[in-house]
Amino acid sequence: MLILAHGISGDGEMVIDSFLDYLRLERGYSPRTVTSYEVDLREFQQFFESVDSELTFETVDADVVRNWSMSLMSKGLKASSVNRKLSALRSLYRFLLRQGKVSVSPMQKVKGPKKKKPLPTFLREDDMNRLLDDTDFGNSWEGVRDRLILKMFYETGMRRAELVGLNEVDVDLFRSQIKVTGKRNKQRMVPFGDELRKDIEAYVALKKEEAPGDSEALFVNRKGQRITAAWVYTMVRRNLSKVSTQKKRSPHVLRHTFATAMLNNDAELESVKELLGHSSVSTTEIYTHTTFEELKKAYTTAHPRERENPPTEEPDTIN
Repeated sequence: MLILAHGISGDGEMVIDSFLDYLRLERGYSPRTVTSYEVDLREFQQFFESVDSELTFETVDADVVRNWSMSLMSKGLKASSVNRKLSALRSLYRFLLRQGKVSVSPMQKVKGPKKKKPLPTFLREDDMNRLLDDTDFGNSWEGVRDRLILKMFYETGMRRAELVGLNEVDVDLFRSQIKVTGKRNKQRMVPFGDELRKDIEAYVALKKEEAPGDSEALFVNRKGQRITAAWVYTMVRRNLSKVSTQKKRSPHVLRHTFATAMLNNDAELESVKELLGHSSVSTTEIYTHTTFEELKKAYTTAHPRERENPPTEEPDTIN
């Protein structure tokens, strides 16, 4: 291979330089990526040499790597940043294994820190009621369309791309159900109620009378063309700003709002999973954490003993 001309010695500088040559010349990595790898690897080299000057890339073990990872976390680095650095180290040791310079990679026994998953952002039911019942969208077919889109997100939990791709034939007003095409073209049937059915009927009637063209798309723009995902994002964000000051105001927030509202009103987790089009119930379970946080907040603000004696510190976990 091309890099063999350089050879690899026990010297850390040579190990790193040979690996970077491999990334540049054989793997075709960009200069920016190679530089990023170099920074991470030289940082690790500096760490293990400060621990023991006799250590080399070939002799460090999993404990050294773990200590480096913990030192990075103690400096305030995010889990994602630490995992990126560990990924660079894994790549180096795969390279050294192929070259026969090490027989075992210390990375085999090292796991990166877990990323803390943020709870989904959602709107409260009162906020959604104010948006759909008290906001003036005007009497034009476009105003009716915008309100219907917001309502459909809230009452079906569909994704933005799924809504954009809807055709009129996907909506069965007789059975009150929508055929939704999700990720990897997987289709599911989502039911809806009488109120949404009436809103869809009213919109479709106005669309036929006032929208130009004869598009098969359910939702169209002023030119009669299918709406775009970018337009939907802007429209949703603009309208959610009328009832919420939270930072996230995207269509996906309405999907989260649908799931949270369903679980808060006693829907079964498996049913919500099917409605959302999740492949695994574990994906849907994150909403149970959201509803529990709401439950805990309601308890601490409503129970008289909790109001009188608010917690002053985090309790220890009971095993």
